Amino acid sequence: MKSKATLKQIAKELGVSVSTVSKALNDSPEISDPTKIRVQEYAKLKNYKPNIIGLNLKNRSTRTIGVIIPNILNPFFAKVFKGIEKVADEKGYKVITCISNESLEKEISALEMLSNGTIDGFLLSISKEAQKAQKFDHFKSIINEGTPIVMFDRVADEINCDKVIVDDYDSAINATNHLIDSGCKNIALFSTINQLSVSSLRTKGFYKAFEQKGLKVNEDLILLTDNVEEFDDKIKHFFDTNSFDGVFALDEHTSSIAMKMGIKKGLKIPKEYCVIGFADGVWSRRLTPSLSTVSQHGPEIGAEATKMLIEKLESKEENYTHRTIVIKTELRQRESTRKLN
Repeated sequence: MKSKATLKQIAKELGVSVSTVSKALNDSPEISDPTKIRVQEYAKLKNYKPNIIGLNLKNRSTRTIGVIIPNILNPFFAKVFKGIEKVADEKGYKVITCISNESLEKEISALEMLSNGTIDGFLLSISKEAQKAQKFDHFKSIINEGTPIVMFDRVADEINCDKVIVDDYDSAINATNHLIDSGCKNIALFSTINQLSVSSLRTKGFYKAFEQKGLKVNEDLILLTDNVEEFDDKIKHFFDTNSFDGVFALDEHTSSIAMKMGIKKGLKIPKEYCVIGFADGVWSRRLTPSLSTVSQHGPEIGAEATKMLIEKLESKEENYTHRTIVIKTELRQRESTRKLN
C-alpha cells in the first residue's frame, strides 16, 4: 500500500520549513498566496491527510459526534439516527456511528475507540447486556475523562448526564385505558425486552391503568421475556391455554406476533380481539388489519439529543446542569383497535 505524505516530507521536497507547510495548509495569512498554492497543490498530489488525533489534542475540538446504537435493524433507532444526522449537519458537525448489537463488550469497545480524540461527545442508547447486568462504569469513566454523553431512550438513572426519553409510563397507561374503555375484558401483556428500563416503565403503566379503574390484572395473561427466542418458544402454548380479547405489546416483535397469532386463530379484529403495539415501523401501517401503535417520535428524540450535546459542547459554563427532556408519545389508532365513542 502506498504510504501517505507527512508534513516533514512535504517540507523537505519543497525546500521550506514544516511550520510553513502547516500554516499554508491551514490558509494562514502569514504565508504568501503563491506559497500557499504551491504547498496545497503538492499536498493534494501526494494524498496528504492531516493527523486527526494530533489536531484534536491541539485544538480540543473535532466537531464530530460519536453515536452508539444498540440495533440498527430496529426502525425506531433508524428514525432516531435520522433526527441526529439532520441536526448535526445543520450545526456543522460530522457523525461517526457504531452499533453495539446489544453487546456490553462492543459498547465498551466503541466508547474506548472513539474517545481517543476522534469525537467531542457521545449520543447513545444503552445495550441490553449493560442494562441486564446493570454495568455502567464504562459510561462514568468516559464522563470523568471530560467527554460528555447524552443518553436517549434507554438510560441509566445512575449516570449523571443529559437524557432524552419518552413518556413510557404515561403512554402505557393511556394505551391500556384505551383497550379497557373500548370493551376489552381480558388483556394480555407481552414483552421481549423485560430487562430494559423502558419495559419496566411500560409494565408499571399497564398495572397502574388497572389500578386507577379499580380492576385487577390477570397474572396468567402476563408474558414478559428477555429475548425473542424465549417469547417465540412460549407464545403458541400461551394462546392455546388462555382466553383473552386484548393485547398490549411492549415492543415491535411482540406486536407483530400478537397480530399474526390472532389472525391464525381466526379471531375477528377488532370485534373480538384488539392489539396495541409499542412500535411504529412502516410495517404497522401495512399489516392487514393495520396495527394501532404508540408512536415514539424517533426523529424528534434524535434531534433533541443532538441539540443538547452540541449545546453542552459549545457552552462556556463550567457548572452545567444536566437535564432530562421527555418527548410525548402519540397513540395512533388504526384497524387493530375499536374506536372510542
